[in-house]
Amino acid sequence: MDPSRRRRRARRLWTAVVAALALPFAMLSTSTTPAQAAGVQCSVDYKTNDWGSGFTADLTLTNRGSDAINGWRLTYSYAGNQKLSNGWNGSWSQSGQQITVNNAAHNATIAAGAAVSTGAQFTYSGTNAAPASFSVNGTVCVGAHQPPITVLTSPTAGAVYTQGDPVPLAATAAAADNATISKVEFYDDTTLLGTDTSAPYSLSASGLSVGSHSLVAKAYDSLGASASSTPVGVTVASGPAVVASASQLAVQQGKTGTYSLKLSTQPSANVTVTTARTTGNTGLTVTGGASLTFTPSNWNTAQNVTITANASGTGAATFESTATGHAKATVTATELAGAKAYDARFLDLYGKITNPANGYFSPEGIPYHSVETLIVEAPDQGHETTSEAYSYLLWLQAVYGKITGDWSKFNGAWGIMEKYMIPTHTDQPTNSFYNASKPATYAPELDTPNEYPAKLDTGVSVGSDPIAGELKSAYGTDDVYGMHWLQDVDNTYGYGNSPGKCEAGPTDTGPSYINTFQRGAQESVWETVPQPTCDAFKYGGKNGYLDLFTGDSSYAKQWKFTDAPDADARAVQAAYWADVWAKAQGKGADVSTTVGKAAKMGDYLRYAMYDKYFKKVGNCVGPTACPAGTGKDASHYLLSWYYAWGGATDTSAGWAWRIGSSHTHGGYQNPLAAYALSSYADLKPKSATGQADWAKSLGRQLEFYRWLQSDEGAIAGGATNSWAGRYATPPAGTSTFYGMYYDQQPVYHDPPSNQWFGFQAWSMERVAEYYQQTGNTQAKAVLDKWVKWALSKTTINPDGTFQIPSTLQWSGQPDTWNATSPGANTGLHVTVADYTNDVGVAAAYAKTLTYYAAKSGDAQAKSTAKALLDGMWNNNQDALGIAVPETRTDYSRFNDSVYVPSSFSGKMPGGEAINSSSTFSSIRSFYKNDPAWSKIEAYLAGGAAPVFTYHRFWAQADIAMAMGAYAELLE
Repeated sequence: MDPSRRRRRARRLWTAVVAALALPFAMLSTSTTPAQAAGVQCSVDYKTNDWGSGFTADLTLTNRGSDAINGWRLTYSYAGNQKLSNGWNGSWSQSGQQITVNNAAHNATIAAGAAVSTGAQFTYSGTNAAPASFSVNGTVCVGAHQPPITVLTSPTAGAVYTQGDPVPLAATAAAADNATISKVEFYDDTTLLGTDTSAPYSLSASGLSVGSHSLVAKAYDSLGASASSTPVGVTVASGPAVVASASQLAVQQGKTGTYSLKLSTQPSANVTVTTARTTGNTGLTVTGGASLTFTPSNWNTAQNVTITANASGTGAATFESTATGHAKATVTATELAGAKAYDARFLDLYGKITNPANGYFSPEGIPYHSVETLIVEAPDQGHETTSEAYSYLLWLQAVYGKITGDWSKFNGAWGIMEKYMIPTHTDQPTNSFYNASKPATYAPELDTPNEYPAKLDTGVSVGSDPIAGELKSAYGTDDVYGMHWLQDVDNTYGYGNSPGKCEAGPTDTGPSYINTFQRGAQESVWETVPQPTCDAFKYGGKNGYLDLFTGDSSYAKQWKFTDAPDADARAVQAAYWADVWAKAQGKGADVSTTVGKAAKMGDYLRYAMYDKYFKKVGNCVGPTACPAGTGKDASHYLLSWYYAWGGATDTSAGWAWRIGSSHTHGGYQNPLAAYALSSYADLKPKSATGQADWAKSLGRQLEFYRWLQSDEGAIAGGATNSWAGRYATPPAGTSTFYGMYYDQQPVYHDPPSNQWFGFQAWSMERVAEYYQQTGNTQAKAVLDKWVKWALSKTTINPDGTFQIPSTLQWSGQPDTWNATSPGANTGLHVTVADYTNDVGVAAAYAKTLTYYAAKSGDAQAKSTAKALLDGMWNNNQDALGIAVPETRTDYSRFNDSVYVPSSFSGKMPGGEAINSSSTFSSIRSFYKNDPAWSKIEAYLAGGAAPVFTYHRFWAQADIAMAMGAYAELLE
């Protein structure tokens, strides 16, 4: 996301940028021409979720041939009385016992080696045997070989060991389809510890370092398939330790709760462990197990500590269990008012998320994108992180403060973010040279990566920046206070751009700023070239990475950062709630300093309201014809896809730049944050016009939702002030919003940016919060229609499992906006292409329904929110949190080519070549050492699409927060 800059001249290119999303990337097709049966080679995976009187069937159809299947018809038969109720991802029908599924428009083409999924719901009585065979276009499919099932049976999750003592690893492994297990490998995260080739599979690991470890077993079978176990987190202590079974305990008023203690290693004599409250709520006391004795024979046998709550107190208390010569164990107990079962769920999941051994955080306390390392979404590796993850950490800790009264963790989360994700002055050293009358130099965005580099064009006028001066006056600095969007937390790529450093290299430890997307709307994550945010020409080619993106006569070493506005707005949102909840507890002073910093972040977030080159907003066609803005007329007052800033690393070079973004997406808006920054005193920005700008933004955002609302109720894509990113002429008849052109898929097209239902849930949740806090009628009108549509597309099964929308398809466009007489948008339509049980999205959706129901009294919204939360809690828990398996057909793209001009030749920090033959995986050789890599190899060789169970930080946080919201508002 960064441009080239010419030495001593303020020039800037900005291209398509993707912010942090947990979005499954996949190519969609609308071809419907059937393939010839003789050319079909296929396999079908068939899985069910059965509750005795009915079931759902999920089928994955894999193309095993060398040619694409263009149009498919799947047939199979049941032996019993199974009766079709409904289906998705295809047109389902039943004749007698035979089932026929015809492709949907969006999944008609199956590329060689690729797969599509379809599913349905049935009723039955008696037995429910799986079908014996499947046919596609008349050809019988071979059965797909199932990978082995692997379970790490030892150690137990949360166990603590003393350094030097062996950690006993053991696993069970079972092969399918008459295969046999050939070996089991044991890993510490991605480091191979050892291998066992015969059952019982075990390994004694005695060299683990002090700290947290995520242990995995991986089994291989005789047919080449492999699968990994769910990770198990353990801790290695520097010496003997007291070990507690939990870090969080919920106790209802007037009741008791228990946790257990044991020792990490066998003592030579009896050890007495005493437990006492050290800080916090005095209504919680130890009433059992205050003194426990562990002997050399029972040291590993759990003994209970009982905590009793009084009848009236609330809040948290810290209990410490100590023993001579042993590290102490600490448990936080929280007294809950009444029967707050959902607050107890929050604390239970919070304990799993924050347990260092479970792998959600780096040693610095930074939240990873996911516990798992092999994951490709917007981040292209699981131990990267995003500003989104930091903002979710803030929100999680705000809810924790509401329930426990402990605000130190919320303040600490802001401190972690400020230290590692907001660039320091050393990271942005030349802002003082920024010229607000000439913010940047224009360069066009181009349609495809192979059209880059883009030429800088000094002949195109740019507008002036109207807020730089007032920000400097308000805060006494030229530096920008906003989060960069992407970070390589473990320095896996090796750039070494940790805060305050520039290309320190692979030996640098700790988080490293990086960037990816920069080459137009069609550049998917699979086509990106990762780059450092501070490019000192140490890596890449002769000009670092700059000449991959812009064409110029010379290049200067430079720094550059990109802000994802939805994440900064979410941080403000979290600070608002922290302030509201802390004040209700009489503890507003505890968070006042942090809330003040959030107001400052919101002040700088106004850069997201401006056209990319500060050109006048409205009917902006033609790079030279579209006039430069002269102040606030360059603001669209919406939250755009990014803002960015950069400059020379050479402090004598004398240039810096800033840009906004012309592209606005419905999913990025945050009326709750706009309300807080415009109407809530503690979050009022210091700048001269900040509060007024956010007041106008609040009104504009509500209008934007109304303009984008389809006939059915879902919210369409967005609008742009720069068609195609180069102020091109839009198609005739394109509707407008204050002169900005409707764009079905703003910013990126692979996949289309508004096909993911998660954007609906995320954005509507913010509208629902605003409505719940204010009762605003405009927000209610949008929510009334949206909730009715969403509920009509939601299925809650008898066993508590659920299906919610996943992929959306759009047609038509909204009416051109008339603020005094809005159109009915009868020509704008949405259809649901497929459904999902994604727990992160379901949690955001449940929060939306919770806030809406709390204010409106809607009974169906309330009951559906509860059903979603109960369903995932009862059906999808594991040792690390709440998660569901995902089939990742998009992982066929690991070998996708990455466009590099033939004139460019360079190397990554790890030595991988960057040239015209580069692929996604060739410039990311670290993936070959990932314990899950064999699943990708098997898929690329023609095997079934791999299945992963991911624990994304944002999703786990959203689930926990949804439990807390339901407890506060509806329980």
